Amino acid sequence: MSGADGKVVAITGASSGIGEATALELAGRGAAVVLGARRADRLKALAEQIHASGGRAEVLPVDVTRRTDLEQLVATAVDRFERLDVLVSNAGIARTGPVAELDVDSWDAMIDVNLRGVLHGIAAALPVFRRQGRGHFVTTVSTSGLKIVPGQAVYAGTKNAVRTLLEALRQESTDGALRTTSVSPGYVRTELADYIDDPGTREQTQHRMAALGISPDAVARAIAFAIEQPDDVEIGDITIRPTTQN
Repeated sequence: MSGADGKVVAITGASSGIGEATALELAGRGAAVVLGARRADRLKALAEQIHASGGRAEVLPVDVTRRTDLEQLVATAVDRFERLDVLVSNAGIARTGPVAELDVDSWDAMIDVNLRGVLHGIAAALPVFRRQGRGHFVTTVSTSGLKIVPGQAVYAGTKNAVRTLLEALRQESTDGALRTTSVSPGYVRTELADYIDDPGTREQTQHRMAALGISPDAVARAIAFAIEQPDDVEIGDITIRPTTQN
């Protein structure tokens, strides 16, 4: 099956930013989307927007740190649309600061969301993909894992762990039934920086996002490109960033 039309796609972190843009992009191309995030009110508003445009959408409050939430997201897709073609694991958080600050709570939070949350999605969707004989994992990583800079050691570490995980899964799944895609955005105008604890770092990052950042729609189009390839074609890695980003 090529193209997005008719595919069933579950998306985590769908209430804003890249996740929201991806939901709108794929629904506009004819996919049925199953949307998960913690902010149920924003999910409901997004689904209403998709429905008003003639699209198909289901929503479910999801915290990716809870394995059962991912199981319910996958089950919702299968129950409502009889299958799941793609899982877009987009939920993520960023906490920055030197390792020497020993902000262990932030380390734990990033590991739980950025890495464990992806693993929970794989654990929930992989049996469905195997049963169907087809499935696609698309995961938002980051250019922070490609260019290592001070202050982002643990954040970049979680993203590179996911990159490694998906590559190993790809090598374990070369029977043609499973595809994996890592998408590494650079500066994108999202809410990610709004949750950085240090005020100075938060302001600096927000300024750079505002000055350099590309629209989440650009990343959504890249994700759609990977999904729309024929089943025998895998787009393993996509790096998408502003032309002015170092």
